Amino acid sequence: MRYLARQDHKESTKCHYQKAAQTLFKWKRCARNQDTEWNPEIEYSDPSTSYHPRDYLTKQDRRRLREAAMEYSSIPHYNSVTPAERKRWNTYLAQRLQKPKEQVSKTDWNQANSFKYTSMIYTALDAGLRPIEINRANIHWVDVDNSVLRIPREESSKNRENWIVALKPETSSILTRWIEERKQKLKYNGRVALWLTKYGNRYNKDSFRTVFRTIATEAGLDLENRDLTPYSIRHSTATYVAEQEGLAVATA
Repeated sequence: MRYLARQDHKESTKCHYQKAAQTLFKWKRCARNQDTEWNPEIEYSDPSTSYHPRDYLTKQDRRRLREAAMEYSSIPHYNSVTPAERKRWNTYLAQRLQKPKEQVSKTDWNQANSFKYTSMIYTALDAGLRPIEINRANIHWVDVDNSVLRIPREESSKNRENWIVALKPETSSILTRWIEERKQKLKYNGRVALWLTKYGNRYNKDSFRTVFRTIATEAGLDLENRDLTPYSIRHSTATYVAEQEGLAVATA
């Protein structure tokens, strides 16, 4: 290892050489029963594979995120508010829909009461979905009768085996409402995607990040001073599953 230290090799290359030497000593211990324990004085690591965990969601963060997702999809009926209240809600919807306040219509009010974002956040929290899985999510994944997601091997991001994930009863109920709502939307006709953007596209990492940041802001999470991203959902889910069920379940 001291010889490697003097060579003009990349850190990753030195790491590979060190791993080869460690494998050799391990083989000697196992195959030849030799006392060849080796602890190198100099250790190398591969920068390309080093993992720096992002800030993850605390249990309180997750609860607040669920509450914000539910509130985000709930506004009063257009005819149940006073003109002054309607004006304030129009301002809110204009910001939410990113359109001029004067263009906010009664139709926008009706469409604002949607379970799409609520179902997306609740499902992501339960299953620890990554952005790629939000992108690939299909209607046939959802089994509300048994409160599970059934993700086929060929559609899983790991692509190793079929993946069955338990859902909370509340999440299953929200997904049931979203599926019924989804049937009424023309852009979903003939489409298997569980969620589509307002432009009729599947969500990608950027569009899901926008959803996450919007709901996180509604939840009052500190996005300025914390490294919170959609991957924080996956990280926190795995953390709490590992606490309750063990690491093997969390990494399955």
